[in-house]
Amino acid sequence: MTGSQSRARRTAFLLCAGAATWLAACTADFRNHGYVPPEEDLQAIVPGIDTRATVEETVGVPTASGVLSDSAYYWVGSTMRHFAWQKPEVVEREVVAISFTQDGVVSNIERYGLEAGRVVPISRRVTDTAGGDIGFIRKLFGNIGSLNPAGLIGE
Repeated sequence: MTGSQSRARRTAFLLCAGAATWLAACTADFRNHGYVPPEEDLQAIVPGIDTRATVEETVGVPTASGVLSDSAYYWVGSTMRHFAWQKPEVVEREVVAISFTQDGVVSNIERYGLEAGRVVPISRRVTDTAGGDIGFIRKLFGNIGSLNPAGLIGE
């Protein structure tokens, strides 16, 4: 093997290694944030019987509790897609809300998802006729997709 053939092979190897590195850098990276209890754990909670203490025992301590009052527990989980130089994008978001009566007994278990930028109830175990404590959920999802660049520059 001559010196020029060896140099050509080395150059080809370096070009292939560089191309492979460049292609690997262009793959999307998915990251999970938060925690949402699995459905099996939520099935163990019985509305009208279980209390705050038994809920914490069964599914764990919540991510957040009621914003204005201590009337509900919330668990929030998100999946973010990171790709190259682009801004991270929320691919999936799920919220589990367990609301309580004033006595601390479970009154409602709801699961919300993110569909086309809107909060959508995925499942409800008990329907609360008063409308429930959805203010936190709407606040949580309300700002997604509502950024107006014109407002940033004062127009």
